[in-house]
Amino acid sequence: MITEIGITAGDIWHYLDTHGKGSLKEIAGSINTDRDRVLMSIGWLSREGHVIVETSGSDYRVYLRR
Repeated sequence: MITEIGITAGDIWHYLDTHGKGSLKEIAGSINTDRDRVLMSIGWLSREGHVIVETSGSDYRVYLRR
């Protein structure tokens, strides 16, 4: 499972590098991955200090830390 989370984290990184900010729903839909794996991968990226997560209504917005 850790390998899949890491691969998804890379997919999220590339999505954010191309699109800037993205909501959890946008990211999960764009990389064709279930929301749970997206959440685990964003948690990983956040813990490593690579992304910033902000509240946006009932969802969250994620963007790369530059």
